[in-house]
Amino acid sequence: MTVVDEELAPIAIKDIIRADGVKRVFGRGSGAVTVLNGVDVQIPTGKLVAFKGRSGSGKTTLINLLSTLDRPTEGTITFDGRDLTAMSNKERDLVRRKEMGLIFQSFALIPLMSAYENVEFVLRISGIPANERKEAAIQALEHVGLKPRMHHRPFEMSGGEQQRTAIARAIAHKPKLILADEPTAELDSRTGLHIIKVFRDLVELSGITIILTTHDPAIMEIVDQVYELEDGQIVSHN
Repeated sequence: MTVVDEELAPIAIKDIIRADGVKRVFGRGSGAVTVLNGVDVQIPTGKLVAFKGRSGSGKTTLINLLSTLDRPTEGTITFDGRDLTAMSNKERDLVRRKEMGLIFQSFALIPLMSAYENVEFVLRISGIPANERKEAAIQALEHVGLKPRMHHRPFEMSGGEQQRTAIARAIAHKPKLILADEPTAELDSRTGLHIIKVFRDLVELSGITIILTTHDPAIMEIVDQVYELEDGQIVSHN
């Protein structure tokens, strides 16, 4: 191959996280319930990916496994080339705090803290040095358009503003991966689409990979990939 050919050759996209043969069973014996059964997913770096499916399809369980909040009964989960399932709980917790950002349906903000304090608090427990936390928190809030509201507490903000605060909190430590479980479920359709646009901008401008779960068909038109789950299995991927 010539030098020119090498330069023009396509570069393989690295998977930031993948699941291989993942199974999750809750309970034992006759009371055991299989929530995921033989799930395989490959998430490329720098993409916005959605898991869709009816309630009980297993998508939230899959998010919990990918985010290290839970362990699979069988199978492996690999993050940035490392086998999460082979790690100790302490090692998994460290990966989650340092390299992942989590966003929940209920926002999960601390009610007596301002938007800035909510973001700064997570930076503190992530181990970010004190002299870097203020700038990082303000930058994250500015990124989601909330710098003018940074001193407001959750009850003084709209639902969309609270969710943007949650996003700022998740991105402030510059994670490689963000996982969001039904991030627009508590919002009206217009606000929900605005939140997805924030995600889209984060992926395109910062190169962060984002995985979210959703029921909203409008969101499927915005994301890069969609995995559909049904009865604990992947039934389609496009």
